[in-house]
Amino acid sequence: MNNSDKNWRRVSLYAPLFIWIGVIFFLSGFGGSVDNTSRFIGPLLRFFLPDAPPETLAIYHFYIRKAAHFTAYAILALLAYRAFVNLRRRAWISLIVVALVAGLDETNQAFSPSRSGAITDVFLDLSGGVAALIGVVVFARRGTKAKSLPRQS
Repeated sequence: MNNSDKNWRRVSLYAPLFIWIGVIFFLSGFGGSVDNTSRFIGPLLRFFLPDAPPETLAIYHFYIRKAAHFTAYAILALLAYRAFVNLRRRAWISLIVVALVAGLDETNQAFSPSRSGAITDVFLDLSGGVAALIGVVVFARRGTKAKSLPRQS
């Protein structure tokens, strides 16, 4: 493999990870504030639940936002795991990346007037990363076991 191929491979592994971290930090500011997300989540909730009281819609909005935390960091963990393909203990390193980004994200939110940082969100973010990494490690091990089994004829 020549240098150009190696460089392209490195970019293709790491670019999605860094882009996703950028998306997380964009949403960490005003882009992910309750006021901003209610512009599209609110109308969807009202469409699907036209008779629901505003308090119920607010609760659903809250849970959708928390599910977004979990999902965003699960995706981050998977992208980190993919990027660190050549490293030993890449699941642990990926989890460290998730923890660092989650901590920085919540610290950033603590200083944003439209957001608030919460340690509970860091734990939620970590749980998304852990769930994704457990899933990928379990499936990777299953695939390894299946490849090592003798084929039945």
